[in-house]
Amino acid sequence: MKFVESGNIDGRTVIYFHGAPGSPEEISIFDEHAKKHNLHVICYDRFSIDSSLQNEAYYKYLASVIIDKANGGMVDIIGFSIGCHAAIETSLYLKGTARELHLISAAAPLDAAEFINSMAGKMVFSMAMKYPTIFTLLSYWQTILAKIAPNVLFKMLFASAMGEDKILSKTADFKGFINPILIHCFKSNVKGYIREIKQYVTPWGNSIVKCSANTHIWHGTSDNWSPVGMARYLKETITTSTHLELITGLSHYTCLYAAVPKICSQLEKT
Repeated sequence: MKFVESGNIDGRTVIYFHGAPGSPEEISIFDEHAKKHNLHVICYDRFSIDSSLQNEAYYKYLASVIIDKANGGMVDIIGFSIGCHAAIETSLYLKGTARELHLISAAAPLDAAEFINSMAGKMVFSMAMKYPTIFTLLSYWQTILAKIAPNVLFKMLFASAMGEDKILSKTADFKGFINPILIHCFKSNVKGYIREIKQYVTPWGNSIVKCSANTHIWHGTSDNWSPVGMARYLKETITTSTHLELITGLSHYTCLYAAVPKICSQLEKT
């Protein structure tokens, strides 16, 4: 499976689960901090996995790849956004290989509470649940936008940005960061993206109860992609040692930027 890596090749191994939409190029955020704290961060291109591999078989495959990479050692897991769902599911099959689980701007199960009504992606998730064929057509339309008008796709996705994300989305640096990620996701790997969203909107609360990794949750109080109630739900539902850090005023991506240096520093010390 394709992957992108960052930091020091001989450092402590960290597996990063990118968002949806998203791509392995997200780990560019880790570059400076991973090198500083002697971490080797790896992000697998999940959407490039054969789209016929679904549900439990998909997560078992991801776990087998991570176990092979660990080569008898331990790894730390970091998930972002909907990538947190894949991270939690995969952790169930890691056979004691996972040391810590860090969830950033985490998306919780939609059936756990009335989260969806306050989510910026309400239309997309509702469509994926109730009208999966139309959701698939929408995703392919986004593929066309990614090819011919990526700036239009960017504006659509960030039109509802709140908190510090609203400011971030207007900067040239962030647009330069996110546009290639959107193009990679929709232009190259839309089938994998569709699988990820469809599996996310299917009930998966039992997986949270089974999660056995020591977990740290990082969440912005102004997040409207993953409302802050999702972070509180995860804190209350994960049965192992779980720490929740709420960051005032931050939203989805600004929380990612803020959490990465803190997580890297913390991993070096533990």
